This record gives sequence, structure tokens and C-alpha cells, in this order.
Amino acid sequence: MIQTLHYRLQEVTDYINWSYFFHAWGFPARFAGIANIHGCDSCRALWLADFPQAERQRAAEAMQLHKEALRMLVRLGAEGHRVHVRFGLFDCNADGDDILIDGIHWLSMLRQQHEPYLCLADYVRPLNNEGLKDRIGVFAAAADVGIEQHFADGAPDADAYLHLLCQTLADRLAEAAIERAHQAIRKFYWGYAPAEQLSIADLHAERFQGIRPAVGYPSLPDQSLNFDLDALIDFSEIGITLTEHGAMRPHASVSGLMIAHADARYFSIGLIGDDQLNDYAQRKMRTPEEMRTYLAANLK
Repeated sequence: MIQTLHYRLQEVTDYINWSYFFHAWGFPARFAGIANIHGCDSCRALWLADFPQAERQRAAEAMQLHKEALRMLVRLGAEGHRVHVRFGLFDCNADGDDILIDGIHWLSMLRQQHEPYLCLADYVRPLNNEGLKDRIGVFAAAADVGIEQHFADGAPDADAYLHLLCQTLADRLAEAAIERAHQAIRKFYWGYAPAEQLSIADLHAERFQGIRPAVGYPSLPDQSLNFDLDALIDFSEIGITLTEHGAMRPHASVSGLMIAHADARYFSIGLIGDDQLNDYAQRKMRTPEEMRTYLAANLK
């Protein structure tokens, strides 16, 4: 099963994790609380008054940034911009540190070389004589490329600040779209958690069953995995292209896996030695030298 979803901006705005938005602008997490405050002047004034005097100027800057971000979201939505999600649900089994999808496609995973020695393949049913299958999700999401191109250098309305604002909003919109889509996948498309009733705060705290590791993050550090995921669900259907090194364009894109195992949790692969590099390269049918390019930050 492969499905494409297209969201209007107002359909995903509530799913934005403002903590990451403010982090991108250099604000500590406590300032992201402005996103949870009612928009009236009195509520904002009370929020501001809760900060020590020394932090109120910074808090006021965060407040203004959030106000301008909301205005920009309204403007971008009125222009018809959307956010897109492409996902597939596939039969699969684990075979050692690999995940075999539909009996044809191999996704090679890395394993920690320190306790507790975790690997994402551990959360998938192993190959068995009974032929029992597990299921895995593959996803990609992207915001319209036009969002991050607004106010760019060379444009008639070029503005460095507004351009950066649009870029950071585009990143958050792509993440918000997959957050909303993953909720629908758990409850309806895959349906392994049909009774789930979680608030947006619960979703951001990842209180749902399963995990959604993204390519380039600690448990999936190898960006070349994008080529394998693209072969499964065709990123181009939502406007994503890959560079020769597996980076996604537009920049406001995210891809990864969806795993339903109740005990699945996030972890970091950390550093790996030459033995695992060589084994991984062999399973990927690439040379160790090629894989060094993708795993430079993880090599001892």
C-alpha cells in the first residue's frame, strides 16, 4: 500500500513543534511556551511577566517572532501552498541486521557497538519457518519548494529576515505534516492503534506506540538510505529529488521509517569500527570507501 496525502497549511499548523522552531532561531526551549499562550494582550503580558527581569527582553523578542511566524503562515496558506506526504506500508521480516521488504528489497541497518547493542531490525519480526510477516512503514514529507524560496536574494521583494522565517517555517511544516500523517497511519491506514487519543503535546512527547526514525538522525545516520526508500515509494511523487549524495531537495523535506513494535525506542548508533563498516558496506553492496563518505561522523 502506497498513499500520497496533501495538506493545506492550516491543516498542519496545530501540529508544529514550536520548540524546534525557536531552537533554530537560537532561543532556549522555555521561550517556546509562547506558542501555548492565548493570543490576547492580557495573556501575553502575563506570560512575559513570569520571566525574570533579565530575560524579559529576550522573551519579548520570542513573542514577536511567534506573532510574525503566525502571520506568515496565514499569508503562505492564502497563497495556496501545501505540504505533502508520501508513505508506504510493506510486509517485512528482519534477517540479522537487515530488514527484508516484500521478500525483495533489503534495508541494511547499523547496530550499536556499545551496550545495549540496539539495531532497528531488532524491532521487526525475524524470518521464520511459519512465514509470519511483520509490517513496516516508509515515509517522506516535503513542504512546497516555493515556501522556502520566498524573499530570496534576487527576488523583487528580497528580505533576508523574512526569507529565513519562511525557511524555518517550511522545515517545521514538513515535520508537522508527517506528525499528522503518522497519527492517521497508526489509527486508520495501518490501524494498529485505532483507539489512540493523544493531544498535540502527547504527540510531540512521542507518547504513541512505535517510533518514526528519520534518515540522518542518530539511529539512521546513513543518508544513502534515501536511495533505498526512494526506490520503494518514489519521492518524486511529492516533488522530492535526491542529490548524488542522497540529500533531499527541497531542503524542507524529511524521510524515514515507521515501526510499530510496542518496545521500540530511539537510540544513537554512535561510533562504529572498521569491522562493522566493512560488514555494512558488504550488505549495502558498496565499497567501504563509499560508505565512509556517508558515515564519517560515526567512524572511530
